Amino acid sequence: MIITLNINALPFEVKIRPDEYLLETLRQLRFLSVKKGCDTTSCGVCTVLVDGKPVASCSYLSARAEGHKITTVEGIQEEAGHLADFLGREGSDQCAYCNPGFTLTVYSMKQHLNNPTTEEIKNYLVGNLCRCSGYLGQEIAIRNYLGVK
Repeated sequence: MIITLNINALPFEVKIRPDEYLLETLRQLRFLSVKKGCDTTSCGVCTVLVDGKPVASCSYLSARAEGHKITTVEGIQEEAGHLADFLGREGSDQCAYCNPGFTLTVYSMKQHLNNPTTEEIKNYLVGNLCRCSGYLGQEIAIRNYLGVK
């Protein structure tokens, strides 16, 4: 089947299988920031934004994405760089495998939460695993990025 996807504000006409997941489609379209991790929606490395909300692309059918706005980290490069500066200052950026999905989740948090509490930040990040760093540095970086004290 052929569908049209809106990815980073650009239209893409793509042939997909009916059972194809968005992760596969995006990788075929060379959006390589979208990574394959666990295939069970547990790790967050495949996270993209669908209409501004974090979604695990490994379990989201591509056909469902038609008519929705999909954002990958390539679509928010400037903002991603800004967040990376905060993460780097806290020493919480190591292998960077989880960074694209994590960055999109934090970006969405910035759009949807006003002055979040520590608990709200932690709840928003459920499903984003980092195997390299402790989460304290990430939490401090996020709070600084969001301007939350």
